Amino acid sequence: MARVLDENELVGNWTLVGGELDQLSGRRGATKLGFVLLLRFYALNGRFPTGRAEFPDQVVAYVARLVDVPAAELGLYEWDGRTIKDHRKDIRKYFGFRECSLTDSDKAAAWLAAEVCEKERQVDRVRAELLAHLREERIEPPARDRIRRITGTALRQAEQTQTSRISSRIPAAAIPRLLALIAKSADPGDEPEDQVESAPRRPPAWTPSR
Repeated sequence: MARVLDENELVGNWTLVGGELDQLSGRRGATKLGFVLLLRFYALNGRFPTGRAEFPDQVVAYVARLVDVPAAELGLYEWDGRTIKDHRKDIRKYFGFRECSLTDSDKAAAWLAAEVCEKERQVDRVRAELLAHLREERIEPPARDRIRRITGTALRQAEQTQTSRISSRIPAAAIPRLLALIAKSADPGDEPEDQVESAPRRPPAWTPSR
């Protein structure tokens, strides 16, 4: 069951503020209602919604009254196509954000590896740090699969860096001995015979005297 928002939440989160009102010029009906919902959602979350399901009916009804468009008009809004692409472009420009490029992804992974992943290995926490960093850099978060690839790359980079740092501190003379120990533990068949426990001898069976 969807959580019921109180009046303060509706007013504080979904009322147009400042220059946002100017963005409505020339928009009507479903286009106007859909644009305002996208605009305020982006302002709150730093990303665009995946579709109508991310908007509670209570929010749609409030925004519809605000822009004087029937809430039912949202059913005519197309969540895929040229119109919503233009809306996203306008909203990004208004808030000063840009889409995440491949270069941005590489830089974000390097930043995560150096600043976060050397201390934090929990994927959910690393992801949260990434999203916060992207928002601070005014970069729109990419799709989930790409977010997953960035965090995975950062975790691997941090692990490789830590491994290199540890291996560089091992004296050269100790390396052959370490390799020998590793080989020894990997092949238990080479264990000396005197360390293998022999099976205990079974005592002779008792034979009753005649």
